Amino acid sequence: MPGPARTLILFGATGDLARRMLLPSLFGLHADGLIAPDLRILGTARSDEDGPSFRAMAGTALDGHLPPGRRDARSIAAFLERLDYVPLDAAEPESFGRLAEALGTRGSDDIAIVLSTAPSLFESTIAGLSRAGLGGANVRLALEKPLGSDLASSRAINDAVARVFSEAQTFRIDHYLGKESVQNLIALRFGNALFEPRWNAGGVDHVQITVSETVGLEGRVDFYDGAGALRDMVQNHMLQLLALVAMEPPARFDATAVRDEKVKVIRSLRPLVTANSVIGQYRGGAVGGEIVPAYADELGRASTAETFVALKVHIDNWRWNGVPFYLRTGKRLPARQSEIIIQFRDVPHSIFGGRMLKANKLIIRLQPEENIRLQLMVKEPGLDRGGIVLREVPLDISLPEAFVGKRRRVAYERLLLDLVEGDPTLFVRRDEVEAQWQWIDAIRAGWKAAGMVPGGYPAGTWGPSAAIALTERDGVSWQD
Repeated sequence: MPGPARTLILFGATGDLARRMLLPSLFGLHADGLIAPDLRILGTARSDEDGPSFRAMAGTALDGHLPPGRRDARSIAAFLERLDYVPLDAAEPESFGRLAEALGTRGSDDIAIVLSTAPSLFESTIAGLSRAGLGGANVRLALEKPLGSDLASSRAINDAVARVFSEAQTFRIDHYLGKESVQNLIALRFGNALFEPRWNAGGVDHVQITVSETVGLEGRVDFYDGAGALRDMVQNHMLQLLALVAMEPPARFDATAVRDEKVKVIRSLRPLVTANSVIGQYRGGAVGGEIVPAYADELGRASTAETFVALKVHIDNWRWNGVPFYLRTGKRLPARQSEIIIQFRDVPHSIFGGRMLKANKLIIRLQPEENIRLQLMVKEPGLDRGGIVLREVPLDISLPEAFVGKRRRVAYERLLLDLVEGDPTLFVRRDEVEAQWQWIDAIRAGWKAAGMVPGGYPAGTWGPSAAIALTERDGVSWQD
């Protein structure tokens, strides 16, 4: 692998993602001295900008998206000096010569490239990079999702990339993997002897994973209506969370070992029967006290896209035989949260007579506030003349409070730093992506064969009533 990059090229440098996330994240790395002083950041897009106007745009983006306490004028000015810009139409490979000219002698140094563009431009962009001599072993390429809309289109993108860049040079981004809380899941499992002996079918009754949003379309009209919740959230973020929860302990924390274990989980997913899925589309309602329109009204036309998915999933291996994983995601739900629930089994024998015991439950909150909570049974204070009285109490670890003074970094800071340094551990490998799409495509084919259409649910509720029945028929309730 190449060493640390001396140049970072941002395609789509004037777009929304660059303004909101990429440029502020790169500034955070600059301000904390985590990137080399000579790292140059070269932006490119179709916009007819030049170096000064791009730096002005970047300065405005930083003013709008950095927390007030991070807006140090001198540090921002020094960061902006790193930036330059080359206007380029990614659809025209013959125009990439100007990118090579702008790089000059740096073209032979280690280079990192981020493609924050429409996937339809990936193939022409890669062809242009190759034509300009930017496809050598000194270059690594990061791809923003979506990486296709099904297995066939994903393979077409991956094939186009592979014609120029090796798998070791290819960094597929799923920003969830850059979250501190997601990496804490790895630490929780494999850094503590307390949990792993019970982290299996003998100790776990079921697992719930919820990623809920209160927002609607928010400017993603064309993409979201063509994708739906299954392809937008389940195919990438939720399957990555499931893989981290369910994978075997890797031999070491490195890219090959971790990703080998994740892909084993994805390949072990049992084909989903239609009866184990629920889809919905939000109607008008109220979220956070605000009246919001129906999905079709926001879209401006009728649609069969699902804005809610609930799945009952099984993993066919020894560790998880018989343990259901309940996945749920949707838009216009009552709360914004990402949460993993590990419901442990009951004690094998209660010594407390007929008194109610509740099984231990581990709640891992990923957002909006990172928190780990273990629900335990303890004795209530008192003389217990009628027998010991037990009550469920939480053992809480608030990560922001546990690490007061430590800045909580956004996911893109870690991912961009790993890209610059050439560490692929938190990026997604081709076989992972394609295993995910294979499983998702089979679900969509099943829906189509069964004629399934989304059921309505009022905005501000937890989805269609069928989603409640999906768990209740197993004697399980969603953690709301």
